[in-house]
Amino acid sequence: MEEKDIIAVTSQPVTIDSMKEDLKSLGVLPGDLVIVHSSLSSLGWVCGGPQAAIMGLLASVQTAVAIGTLVMPAHSGEWSDPAEWRHPPVPESWIPIIRENMPAYDPDMTPTRGMGKIPETFRKFPGTLRSSNPQVSFTANGPMAESILEGHPLTPMMGMESPLGRLYTNDAKVLMLGVSYDNCTAFHLAEAMCPATPIVKMGTAMIEHGERVWKWFEDFDYDSDDFMAIGRSFELKHPVSRGKVGNADCRLFDMKSGVDFALSWMLENRKKRTAGIQASPHE
Repeated sequence: MEEKDIIAVTSQPVTIDSMKEDLKSLGVLPGDLVIVHSSLSSLGWVCGGPQAAIMGLLASVQTAVAIGTLVMPAHSGEWSDPAEWRHPPVPESWIPIIRENMPAYDPDMTPTRGMGKIPETFRKFPGTLRSSNPQVSFTANGPMAESILEGHPLTPMMGMESPLGRLYTNDAKVLMLGVSYDNCTAFHLAEAMCPATPIVKMGTAMIEHGERVWKWFEDFDYDSDDFMAIGRSFELKHPVSRGKVGNADCRLFDMKSGVDFALSWMLENRKKRTAGIQASPHE
């Protein structure tokens, strides 16, 4: 959506203070640990753009009363095997060149891809840290940032030892800021627990033993195609706070409840994986 179209559907500019009030009404509280999935354009016209949106989010969890931690996905899907690229695909002759020349993932330098303006700005925000996984890193700002992000394994990249697992065990909330359940990264943790999730071969460019390498590894074949169905079913059985932040339709819910429900839904609805493949790092 172009900026003039966003202005046309915005009755009043969205400000840091108005965001803070809207988030408070939704149930975001000082001291909370919150993972945010966001769409800047859905908020309406924001006075200060993504910088102000982040300042509003931080102001809602970090106050003189209590200092919370904000977390966002900072995925860099381009740091993957080019043979699997579909949006867009590349010529087959390019594939070995890309594998040989893709620079190693660098938490400070590597940009996000397809995550939106808020996560891309947040990764460069003062005090924000970023995890070490080349493909599905997370960023965090607040007193729990280091403990949430440290030791992010290459594989399983979204299992219990990842930032998602740390959020799950630390009673995080999930904030869907103008986006739907198909953007709910938290549900990928349920996939890492689910015996129906297949395993695939992946590749990335990363630093290993101090040198750039192309690294092959196996991980779960994460797939969000049924996340909307999971979210609709979840809302029928569990409390989800719904409201507006600016123009954006938003949802806030307990992450553990959401992941536990997603796992039970997957166990009931997804087909069993081929026998003989390990289903979960906990089995």
